[in-house]
Amino acid sequence: MEFDYVIVGGGTAGCILANRLSADPGTSVCLIEAGKPGNAPLITIPLGVMWLLRHKTYDWGYVTEPQAALDGREIMVPRGRALGGSSAINGMVYIRGLPSDYDTWAAQGCPGWAYRDVLPYFRKSVTNGSHGGPYHGSEGELPISDLRDPNPAGDLFLQAAQSLQIPRTDDFNGARTEGVGRYQTYTRNGQRVTAADAFVRPVLNRPNLTVLTDRKVQRLRIEGGRAIGVETDSGLVAARAEVILSAGAFGSAQILMLSGIGPGAHLQEHGIEVLRDLPVGEHFQDHPNVMLMQRSKDRTGYGLSLGALPGHAWDMLRYFYTRRGMWASMLSEAGGFVRAMPDSEEPDVQFHFVPFWRSTTPGRILAWGHGVSLHVCVLRPEARGTVRLRSNRPGDAPRIDPALLGTDRDMATMLAGVKLARRILNAPPLGDTKAYEALPGDHAVTDDDILAFIRARTATVFHPVGTCRMGPVGDTVVDPELRVHGIGGLRVADASIMPNLVSGNTNAAAMMIAEKAADLIAAARLRQVA
Repeated sequence: MEFDYVIVGGGTAGCILANRLSADPGTSVCLIEAGKPGNAPLITIPLGVMWLLRHKTYDWGYVTEPQAALDGREIMVPRGRALGGSSAINGMVYIRGLPSDYDTWAAQGCPGWAYRDVLPYFRKSVTNGSHGGPYHGSEGELPISDLRDPNPAGDLFLQAAQSLQIPRTDDFNGARTEGVGRYQTYTRNGQRVTAADAFVRPVLNRPNLTVLTDRKVQRLRIEGGRAIGVETDSGLVAARAEVILSAGAFGSAQILMLSGIGPGAHLQEHGIEVLRDLPVGEHFQDHPNVMLMQRSKDRTGYGLSLGALPGHAWDMLRYFYTRRGMWASMLSEAGGFVRAMPDSEEPDVQFHFVPFWRSTTPGRILAWGHGVSLHVCVLRPEARGTVRLRSNRPGDAPRIDPALLGTDRDMATMLAGVKLARRILNAPPLGDTKAYEALPGDHAVTDDDILAFIRARTATVFHPVGTCRMGPVGDTVVDPELRVHGIGGLRVADASIMPNLVSGNTNAAAMMIAEKAADLIAAARLRQVA
């Protein structure tokens, strides 16, 4: 099998690249995905997110190494295993981050990646059903919409935050990010729209596009310092022009290292010939996240109770007939960006407000009762972790160490964020519905009490980036055109190339990276023809 371009990974970035590159009828494109086609009903229903994060079919089931700052716990790190990648299992929140995130990338040696440069690519992918103007697209394939039936508890959260002088914003991706508001989602008519739904399935009839699912890439085929294809569990797929890795922060790094591209000493430990010594797997970052939970005196928030069961049955029927109600919720319905530390000039904490009472036992979801949760996320962690090979066998999961809350500043920011979150939960009118605080619990009074809770309960909010960091030659893996240093015919285009973690959910940024990559690839092809 031979194509002009071979894209490894059918996640968000891979789906966009497959669409854009195959738009040229003179170019042949192959998209390879290790998972299933990803069109199951559980993926389509927004509320299905509750069961997808540990799904044996649609989640890779990764866990971290024991985290030193978190009582030595191993943390689950869900990653999508289906066409559409993590857009098939994520919370569907559309956030780009702060403009300064991208300006910092440019200042660190990545020209063409400042906010003014990347904004057109953000706009290109989407059609926003509520917002227009210079910040939002109206002709993209991916629909961005407001929640159809938001839970009323979200209004109580917004009012409580505003009572503490936290401003309200109606558009987190517009002129002002700071404040609290309702999140917009990747949904259409009450159904999840994955990257595969938006960018691949509508163009499957293109004769120059081949999509292979259930196909596992083992390593790159490199000859004479150039990538000429990929070795899969079903044979070689050759690339005449380029191989593009879009397998994410874990998959892209693992494939590079298995192919002899990575930290030389580490590769030699596993008996892998070093073709190019690069810091693959370094600079790994993720957002630390901890969840506060508050039990309600009434039926504030979704939950299980005898009185609520008839309404839930009606909601299920209502969803299947009208695509409205609780089943159309992705749960993280509201949130915000705030400054928790006194010296922060920009938001340093993100909130995800979830109007749902769940079990306080790790690993369980459903529990009797009603209540709400408020997630606290450190936006720009200082800690840097690593992704390493477990062995030289492609089927073995990588060793993932995000070093969560691994610096004093990260821990202090989380502590300040938790304190602010508790103030919001206790402020009227949300506080008026409170029966008791389940997490961290009313017994947690001192800073030491809260820090013990943070160490015992912090996880991630599933935004891994940075393992194939972009920048000039030095301690980076790809250049600003996403070409792997020293290897011809090979690029990486996914969240792994981020020089620094963006201040918010990362899926929108992954889309932007793919859109820009498609233009860079097309420009390179034109230069070759000329």
